[in-house]
Amino acid sequence: MENLNRITFNPEIMGGKPCIRGIRVTVGTILGLLASGHSMKEILAAYPYLEQDDIYAALAYAAWRVEEIEVPLQTA
Repeated sequence: MENLNRITFNPEIMGGKPCIRGIRVTVGTILGLLASGHSMKEILAAYPYLEQDDIYAALAYAAWRVEEIEVPLQTA
């Protein structure tokens, strides 16, 4: 996914949680704000260093993660 290039992982930043462009804003923070009713406009005003595409990237990442399917392996 093209949007996922905005999602970064670094053990030195926020303990390795998925973040936006290496800054200290996690995908979880953005999703939590959206889930609690904050608009994109409000989030961008509160975090002026974010861009609209960052929020879309967080949503795309979350959608991708919940679509993962775990297939149990049979043991011999």
